[in-house]
Amino acid sequence: MIIPIDQLEAQTLHNIIEAFVLREGTDYGSEEISLAEKIQQVHQQLKSGDALLVYSELHESVNIVPAAQFSAD
Repeated sequence: MIIPIDQLEAQTLHNIIEAFVLREGTDYGSEEISLAEKIQQVHQQLKSGDALLVYSELHESVNIVPAAQFSAD
């Protein structure tokens, strides 16, 4: 189930994004990006619709996934 980000409190959304970014692990890019910048990038992807906030009833968890990979199955 897709969770509309505008239905969450700002701090709740921030906490979800921060947890997602922190569990992503090592950054292999040529430039070091701060945690705040990574959080902002993910937030922008959610706002633009490039990424979706998804609740899994099966796993009882929330995740952020690329919109192109989301399947409602």
